[in-house]
Amino acid sequence: MDYRAILDQDVVAFIDKTLSFYSADLAADDWQGQRAAYDRMAAHFHAGRPAGLAVSDGRIADVPVRIYGEETATVIVYVHGGGFVLGGLDSHDDVCAEIAAATQRRVVSVDYRLSPEHRHPAAYDDLLAVVKSLVETCDVVLCGDSAGASLCACLCGCWHDARIIGQFLIYPALGFAPEGGSFERHAHAPLLSRDEVEAYGAVRGGERDDPRATASAGDLARLPPTFIFPAECDPLHDDALRYAEAAAKCGTDITVETSAGLVHGWLRARHESTRAARTFAGIAGKIAAFCAG
Repeated sequence: MDYRAILDQDVVAFIDKTLSFYSADLAADDWQGQRAAYDRMAAHFHAGRPAGLAVSDGRIADVPVRIYGEETATVIVYVHGGGFVLGGLDSHDDVCAEIAAATQRRVVSVDYRLSPEHRHPAAYDDLLAVVKSLVETCDVVLCGDSAGASLCACLCGCWHDARIIGQFLIYPALGFAPEGGSFERHAHAPLLSRDEVEAYGAVRGGERDDPRATASAGDLARLPPTFIFPAECDPLHDDALRYAEAAAKCGTDITVETSAGLVHGWLRARHESTRAARTFAGIAGKIAAFCAG
């Protein structure tokens, strides 16, 4: 597929700039090199924080976190993407800050342990520990992108508490077989290919029938209200459709809204692309309305 012909030019420019941080000789399994390139790329696109927003680093249940905004009755727990091997508090710092400002809710960003040093279930356990602590005193809305969205969905399919009131999943991997539909149509999409999806999963570890590792293996009948925003030009797009269909059959309140004309990782393009900016504003607005519910 000729993505340069079908994507907006500002999206194409974003893709090119992102790829420019990765040298041609960087091995796919050189995770230290991959992390260094990813961190440089994230720093380049960092858009700063809204003025006056209180931000502090700390620990919850002995897991490192970054806290945005003053205390609120509903807290948004943000779980960053990066294929379970990349990213951290800094890589998604501006995303979290903008969500906090847009929703007027406290955001807690979770610095979960990464593979391959800490394979499954380390990341899941870290998120669970943070959420268990937070629901003692407040309602929680889970939000994440890519691998982080996958962790949110896994948690909601495994561990249930009335104070987890919703989840917002941005281009997640949800664990259906990587075949057919978008897995074929966008197998070689820019910024995430089908082969890379499988490679990241292999590094993370975990069995396909383990709901802590595979969201689609969880109890979909007990999910909180769920909103999924798959990117159109992404091998994972139809994973969201399959998950939503299975969850809806169980009676779950679930909504899927495709981010048209966008690729995996588009969040970082929200200040580079009119389409990405509009999509991010729409998602942030939906989170705000849900929290105000």
